[in-house]
Amino acid sequence: MASASELATRQSPGAAPPTARRERKKQQLRDALIEAALELFEAKGYEHTAIREITDAVDVSERTFFRYFASKEDLALSFMQDRISVFVSALADRPADEAPVAAIRNAFHDSLSGMAAGRAGELPPYLSMIRLMDASPVLVAASLRYLHDHEDDIVGVLARREGVDPATDRRPRVLAAVFGAIVFLANQEWIEQGATGSEAMAAAFDAYADQLLPSVAGHWIR
Repeated sequence: MASASELATRQSPGAAPPTARRERKKQQLRDALIEAALELFEAKGYEHTAIREITDAVDVSERTFFRYFASKEDLALSFMQDRISVFVSALADRPADEAPVAAIRNAFHDSLSGMAAGRAGELPPYLSMIRLMDASPVLVAASLRYLHDHEDDIVGVLARREGVDPATDRRPRVLAAVFGAIVFLANQEWIEQGATGSEAMAAAFDAYADQLLPSVAGHWIR
């Protein structure tokens, strides 16, 4: 006969292992902190929201908050961190025969299509945070710094796809920088036009990407 401890640790058919359940609960709490923070940022502004208010909204301690995020800024930038991670994975998964410009463009579309939606009638959290960042000089500076620090992630994927050494071949770095600039311009246009949804963001990105070659090749007079 099985001991009491053995019975307690047995899993029912189809039940998730304890480790998987713990990780799921951790992810749920992280998501809850992010959702609460986003609602407070929208209502009060990033600068006027305290960590204590975020933790009170989720009914956890500040000590718990710091298990997930190093600071309020770190939480805000988690949206960008997640999007860059998704984009880099999408770029690595693009067909090997795609040219670099096509691959980076299609990967951007892939990453947008996989974006988690908000509640009915609401923007996906990432797009909401783009608007909030634009209204906060502190977050604009932090996001630019983060993009600069993580540009090598994109450079590395581009270099591996094309079989070149980014230490001696400048093209991966140039394309990564151009991509970052186009994303920035698309974000600004999306905000200024009061657009909603990822489809409008994709359209703004494509509109700028379409002008890349005409902008750098030859004169502009028609």
